[in-house]
Amino acid sequence: MSSPRRLLPAFSPLTPLRRRFERWMQQRLPRSNHWVLSQRNLYVLPSRAGWMLGLTALLLLVAAINYQINLGFLFCFMLAGVTFISILVAHGNLRGLELRTHEPAPVFAGTAAALPVHLQHPGKRSRYAIGLAAQGAAAGTAEVVVNVPQAQVASTALMLFMPTRGWHDGPTIAIETRYPIGAFRVWSLWRPAIKLLVYPTPEPNAPAIAQSGLAGEAGLASSRSPSFEMEGFRSYQRGDPIKSILWKKTATAMVTGSGDWVRRDQTQQNTTELWLDHAATGLQQPEAVLSRLCAWVLSAEAQGLSYGLRLPHLSIEPAQGPAHQHQCLKALALS
Repeated sequence: MSSPRRLLPAFSPLTPLRRRFERWMQQRLPRSNHWVLSQRNLYVLPSRAGWMLGLTALLLLVAAINYQINLGFLFCFMLAGVTFISILVAHGNLRGLELRTHEPAPVFAGTAAALPVHLQHPGKRSRYAIGLAAQGAAAGTAEVVVNVPQAQVASTALMLFMPTRGWHDGPTIAIETRYPIGAFRVWSLWRPAIKLLVYPTPEPNAPAIAQSGLAGEAGLASSRSPSFEMEGFRSYQRGDPIKSILWKKTATAMVTGSGDWVRRDQTQQNTTELWLDHAATGLQQPEAVLSRLCAWVLSAEAQGLSYGLRLPHLSIEPAQGPAHQHQCLKALALS
């Protein structure tokens, strides 16, 4: 496994002509979470260093012909041979490589999502200096270079900046290498068939839920104080709440030596229920309402409360836990 690092000038800003060409290519590419590089989807173009190398070889050839210098012919043909071999090596460095990915975990708007990418190949040699870069508005600084060891899987992640909430299609990923001498750029495009879910941005310094009104159906929350039904007594067990201990009976039992601490055996009749209502946020802008509700969902979950969510088109019954939190945040993301 190779750790990601910053990609060097491999992915320079695209010219308008190249942008139009790659958009045309992207429309022809199918979406798939498993991509195999072969002769059909690999392309070779000279880099700036390659153009300079070709110009140098041409000047050597012209000088050798003009002055009849046999050593000049030797250098020219050696340079041409090295260039030709470098094309084969660079193409073989990507040919047969398999790439896989899967949907990343949801993130909040304004943060980066880590798109996992796993690379492997059936060959008997390692692959070097393979660059991966996400294209499009979500690309950000999602550029990495990895090496794929022999008979191993190299894993890395592309950091995708997610500015807005909702569902987002997976970005087009450019795969390239300039190994071994950097004279030629062998590249391909891959369109993963993934969807990225982005939650709204939680409001910073949102008002505390407990400080809002709790009475009435139109309020932020409706709460019922827990009441308990007496069902007898039992010995204290480790982990029982201290407030459930009957101190008088415990003192009597310990003085007489007839028993240990005694606590109530209670059955909880009602639990605290919290309703997070969009109408109780006190805000007008839709994005600000969703941002505050998002902060309240996180706060209620952190406090271990049973909470529900009320939106104009949807109502989620009170519950708690990671699955319920995801359900509420997903509803806010898609509102």
